[in-house]
Amino acid sequence: MPLFVDLVDGAELIDLVVERIRSAIRTRLSPRHVPDEVFEVPALSRTLTGKRLEIPVKRLLQGVPVEQVINPAAVDRPQALACFAPRASADSHG
Repeated sequence: MPLFVDLVDGAELIDLVVERIRSAIRTRLSPRHVPDEVFEVPALSRTLTGKRLEIPVKRLLQGVPVEQVINPAAVDRPQALACFAPRASADSHG
């Protein structure tokens, strides 16, 4: 299970930060929710009502084209979804 993070300006996704994220999830939530991998993305889109786009991102990672996943007018930063499409093709070959 991947976790995508949008870091504040100046922050870096180094091993220490990844371990802190995993530790916080393990202790505050559940060990079964600890992500296998943590990826930095330039931004995370939300719907215009503020909901996270979990299902659309999952579909993008499965290789479904952005145009078929979500209406760009329904999200606050549609350009941010583009970072998931290349990851899907890279993950399917690796």
